[in-house]
Order: sequence, then C-alpha cells, then structure tokens
Amino acid sequence: MQELQNMVEHKEGFKNILVLNCGSSSLKYEVYKMPHRQSLGKGLIERIGEKVGKLVQTTDKGEIRLERPIPDHGVAMEIMAKAVVDPEKGILYSLSMIDGIGHRVVHGGEKYSSSVQIDADVIRALEENIELAPLHNPPNLTGIRESQRLFPGLRQVGVFDTAFHQTMPPAAYLYGIPREFYDKYRIRRYGFHGTSHRFVSARAMELLKRNPENTNVITCHLGNGASITAIEAGKSIDTSMGFTPLEGLMMGTRSGDIDPAIIPFLEERGYSSKEVLNILNKKSGLLGMSGISNDLRDIEKAAEEGNQRAVEALDVYAQKVRKYIAAYCADLVKVDAIIFTGGIGQNGFKMRERICHRLENIGIVMDYEENRKNQSKEGAVSMKYSPITILIIPTNEELQIAMDVFEILFKPTDAMKRRSTDVYF
Repeated sequence: MQELQNMVEHKEGFKNILVLNCGSSSLKYEVYKMPHRQSLGKGLIERIGEKVGKLVQTTDKGEIRLERPIPDHGVAMEIMAKAVVDPEKGILYSLSMIDGIGHRVVHGGEKYSSSVQIDADVIRALEENIELAPLHNPPNLTGIRESQRLFPGLRQVGVFDTAFHQTMPPAAYLYGIPREFYDKYRIRRYGFHGTSHRFVSARAMELLKRNPENTNVITCHLGNGASITAIEAGKSIDTSMGFTPLEGLMMGTRSGDIDPAIIPFLEERGYSSKEVLNILNKKSGLLGMSGISNDLRDIEKAAEEGNQRAVEALDVYAQKVRKYIAAYCADLVKVDAIIFTGGIGQNGFKMRERICHRLENIGIVMDYEENRKNQSKEGAVSMKYSPITILIIPTNEELQIAMDVFEILFKPTDAMKRRSTDVYF
C-alpha cells in the first residue's frame, strides 16, 4: 500500500531525492520525499577497501545488514542501489523513482557561494580544489562519478561545506601573512560545517518568528568536529575554522588554535612535520588532554569520579567556545540568539551549562532548570528575560542538501506550495 502511494505521489509531482555523502572509506546515503521533507530511509556503508565491508540500512520496513568485501566505491554504490530497491525492506520500488541526487562536497574554494547543479565545469573546479582538501574532495568526486555511471542522465547537485562562508569579508578571511601567499596559493580562511550552520540558523528564524534581514545569531556546531559562526542578516561574517578544519575550537581529537611556533619546536625534538600534523588532528583535543577518550560522555563520567585531567579538558573546551561566542558578540554588536547543535551542542546539557556560565554579563542568561529538563529537544533554554535567546536545534545536513536539490532542480509551483504547506517548517 505504501509503495503504491509513493508511486502515485511520484506521478503527481513529488520528488524523491537521493542524498550522498562519500568519504574515503564510507558511503552515507538517505532518500527524501520532497517537498514533504520526509526521510524514506537511510543507510551507511563502511570499511570500503578493507577485507570485510559493512552495510546497515534502516527504513520503517525494518533493517538490512550486510557484511562482505567492498573493494571500492563503485561496488559500494551498486550495493547501495540494490538495498534501496530491496523487495522486502527497500526504500523505493524502483531506482527510476529517484529524481535527483545531492552530494555533500567539502571544499568549493572561492568559486561557489551556493549549491549548484553539477556539470563538467563544477567537476573541474573540484579537481582544482583537491590541494585544499586532499582527504575529502577525491572521495566526493568519486561519489559524483559513480553516480553518473550508475544513474546516467540523472541531474546532480553539489552542496559545499565552504559555500555558506563565502560571504565573509576580507577582514575575517585573510591571515596576517604576506599577501602573496593568498594571491599565489589561495591561503585564506574558508570555514566548514556551512550546511549545518545554514540549516540551524534558518530553523531559528522559524522558531523565533523573525526575519533574517534584521536578526543576528551565533551558531555553535559542537561535535567531534566543532565550529562557531557569526551570522549577520542571514550571512556568515566570521567562523572559527580556517584554511583547514584544524583551526578554531578544541575538538574531539583536534587541537584547534595553537601557537604556530609549537610545530617547529616539536620538529627540532625529532618529530616529523607529518607526525606533528597527525598529532594535532587525531591525538589532541579532548582525547589528548584527558588521556581517556574523545567522547564527551566518557570524560564527564571520569570528571565526576575526580579525574583532574578530565576536569581540565572539560574546562578548556568550554572556555574556548565561550571565548569565540564573546568575540562574535562584540563583532556583531547586536545578537538575538545563540544556537547549540551537533552531537555535543544538542545532547551535552552539562557542557552547555559550562559554556554559558559567565556569559550573563553580555546578555546570555541560561535557564539551568529548563536546560536540564530539555536535555536534547528542540527549543529555548534561556531565561525569559534574557536579552539573547539560547536555542537547541538539531541539525540535519542531509535534509538541507535535499532542500537545495529540490530548489535547484524542481522549483515548486504555486499549486504544489499550497498542497504542501503542512509539511514545511
């Protein structure tokens, strides 16, 4: 019955969007029915290129689990396609019901300030940006090329992590280094997590019933990777990540901001530049400071048991976030809301308390009882008299990608807008 309904709706103009996030050894996917913004099912393929790969797909019909060798992304895409149309637990009746594909792409460089339909020029630009994102753009390109092979003629859209931050002024994106490094090598601050910051800031406008044109917000995407963005009138004017995702906040395993002279200091003591970079990216942050884990829950448990290194790791994390919030409050002049999202931002109610404590003097007044009661649900956790509203908003980058694909490829008619008003925010 559900399959029949999906087919009827598909004929009536509703679109099924396949969202792909292709990593170096993984493939994450989800199918959305638009403009309903309804997830029909999602899956994750891991350990691509290893001895045994793994697929887990979940729909309202149940779960598909599969373990087998998955030598490359081409095979992963074929496995995904079969799972999507599985007769018993599939997402769709037929692959022909997929109307468009959206790709999460990490680095669009300076060329793209919004999502775009993928063509030869876009692919060429992504290839040119490989030097800026050597770990991410190659698998993103692989996902695009394999989609072209598996779904010939189907239109695709690229959604860039960096695009939202292309509105930053030179004062925010230029480094205090010789200008020739920017002119020759494009060394500047690009920022990341843009799709998440864009999604939660737009959702905040719905919750606050405000127009972005006269609203300023600070979005805190706090997870294993973390970044903060200052958004003025709907546009990013500064963000904590820079030339790479290593700059900015202390994160799960990344150091965040450090004195750059530390790098040659360690190299003089026998560490290679590659080793230092690996330490700063994968062995620092909460993991490196605590010596316990990069999982906030493990560190909070250890802190409660009296582990001093865990306590210090939590304090450093909160202090770094608080510093960026305060700096952006000064830069924006007027701030209407602070938004917490990401795994830690949404679920770490104790960390939210640590961060907001001592920010009362700049108008950020948390309702600690509401914060603990709310835990991770969407909504406000500030005192009613707080000049700046504190919001928890779950992020959904996959949905934002599906929304972009629908907007770019299938701009809805007025008739469809009227029929679907009950499913929009």
